[in-house]
Amino acid sequence: MAFVALGCAKNLVDSEKMLGQLAEAGCTLTNDGANADVVVVNTCGFLAAARDEATGVIREMVALKRRKHTRLRRVVVVGCLVQRDGESLRRQVPGIDALVGVHNRDDVVRAVLGDASQKESTHETDRFLGDYHPVVALDLGRLRLTPRHYAYLRISEGCSRECTFCTIPAIRGPLHSKPPVVVLDEARELIADGAVELVLIGQDTTSYGEDLGYTPGLAGLLRALNGLDGLGWLRLMYTYPSELTDAVLEAVADAERIVKYMDIPLQHINDRILKTMRRGVTRAETEALLQKARDRIPGVRIRTTMIVGFPGETEVEFAELLDFVSGFRFDALGVFPYSLEPDTPAGRMRGQLSPEVKEERVQRLMLAQQQIAFALADGCLNQRFRVLVDGISKEGVQPARHAGQAPEVDSLTLLPGCELPPGKMVEVRCIGRQDYDLLATPVSTTLFG
Repeated sequence: MAFVALGCAKNLVDSEKMLGQLAEAGCTLTNDGANADVVVVNTCGFLAAARDEATGVIREMVALKRRKHTRLRRVVVVGCLVQRDGESLRRQVPGIDALVGVHNRDDVVRAVLGDASQKESTHETDRFLGDYHPVVALDLGRLRLTPRHYAYLRISEGCSRECTFCTIPAIRGPLHSKPPVVVLDEARELIADGAVELVLIGQDTTSYGEDLGYTPGLAGLLRALNGLDGLGWLRLMYTYPSELTDAVLEAVADAERIVKYMDIPLQHINDRILKTMRRGVTRAETEALLQKARDRIPGVRIRTTMIVGFPGETEVEFAELLDFVSGFRFDALGVFPYSLEPDTPAGRMRGQLSPEVKEERVQRLMLAQQQIAFALADGCLNQRFRVLVDGISKEGVQPARHAGQAPEVDSLTLLPGCELPPGKMVEVRCIGRQDYDLLATPVSTTLFG
């Protein structure tokens, strides 16, 4: 069996869980689709570009199945794109053998093994396309795809926000949180499996526990996780700004294992755009929140994402966003051109901008952020800090990350001439930068973690 994992960190957790289930069912894994009996493609359906990528991979696998002298006999498609498009995906790409929606993830073994009595000539597609259910699937027993020393820990599924540009609620359903005892059990399993860093994820982590009536909320969960033996770093991602409470900021500030890092996707700063997006927050409230985070969490590094080219965005409104980013000086920032999603309120709005205008604004905002990022990196010269070694040396340089660098989305700290064990921590001194990445050298032979 071969497995293709596409999409975000939440999708990656689904892939790891399905791989664990398939391994328990006796399936063996290969990285070569041509030498596999079955290929599973876990898809993303969030944006048009991701859907195009997923559809391209599916077509490639179906074409491979149809070749002579290939072992491949079954193509199973799972995940968000299946949940979003369902039957239309089967018609769009004839030759898919099974479809598994996100709410039927645990049917993947049945989908892979198939029905031995079914003749291939019928071209029937097995369908596992159940409706939304409010119970979060357990993520214990994963076969992890990340390096052993870090893992993603999903604390909730779905989202109850009504952002006008977003398809997540339609695909994943409203917010449903894992009970705290389940989250803690999964965290302990990941730590026992070698994870030094746990990265907390969900579509909306700051609303954690609201659907359960869990009064301590995210702050209470953070403090409980902070007490786990064997944990090195705990990192919080995807915090919705209108729900980022003082209690959460205090937990991040106080708990020794929680890294002083805040991921706060803002999407815009102009009040009219924010209202049209239904973000539930104003510019003034956003600025107050960001200043509070910097005041209450000394040394905090703040990451955000912005959407440019939202329907009706004027040059003046974009200039306001550009000035805001230049003035606040985020430690890390991602910029996305608005993606028209037909089934969303924003997709039906007037004033859709051309791809050329959107791309031009992406470039202008990223250039402004690049200057900030380079200046912040230059300011780290001769500073000492602890890093987590992220992998083996390649071409004489070993990748690592400090507490302000999240895996896969942020820059790195590069260690020239080092051969340290991945998953260990070491004190280093910054000796320069290479584009966005820092260059550093160990100042001690003592390893931690």
